[in-house]
Amino acid sequence: LMVWLRRTTHYLFIVVVAVNSTLLTINSGDYIFYTDWAWTSFVIFSIAQSTMLAVGAVYYLLFTGVPGTATYYATIMTLYTWVAKGAWFALGYPYDFIAVPVWIPSAMLLDLTYWATRRNKHMLILVGGTLVGLSLPLFNMINLLTIRDPLEVAFKYPRPTLPPYMTPIEPQVGKFYNSPVALGSGAGAVLTVPIAALGAKLNTWTYRWMAA
Repeated sequence: LMVWLRRTTHYLFIVVVAVNSTLLTINSGDYIFYTDWAWTSFVIFSIAQSTMLAVGAVYYLLFTGVPGTATYYATIMTLYTWVAKGAWFALGYPYDFIAVPVWIPSAMLLDLTYWATRRNKHMLILVGGTLVGLSLPLFNMINLLTIRDPLEVAFKYPRPTLPPYMTPIEPQVGKFYNSPVALGSGAGAVLTVPIAALGAKLNTWTYRWMAA
């Protein structure tokens, strides 16, 4: 019974933290901000989402030691964001008002790396972190191409609570980055690895705290 309670508590804990980390992952804060600036700040958001997903997923993957935990973590984040999307839709805003980032495929690659390397922590950090950084911008760009232009929605449905300095600016197409996916993937692949290592280190600190 105690083992079952402990495992149940672990997974409920993952749900709570995944929900909160979703808020940190979107601009490391705001669904609306992500939607408005999805095109102009795609590289920045790619890095933010890759690193935030990796630190949480690696932490819980090593905490449970069960391949599939990262996908579970990303699924909770996705469901929680869809709930927020539904809430805004219920308020009368269009379906495309909220763009839900794609985390699950990258988290699956993380799980696959952990499983294929026989639960090797270092390979999870190096290979898994690189795969998350490389893949997430690609999946997110495909996702954004399937919805109405976020900038069009941003200008058509202004936010009454949005400060003037956060008002979306029409980008100069072609003058920002030649390839936001390539730049996002390159930067993400480099930066996600040390952040994944941080997730692993947080795991060590957690065990020390539990043993204290």
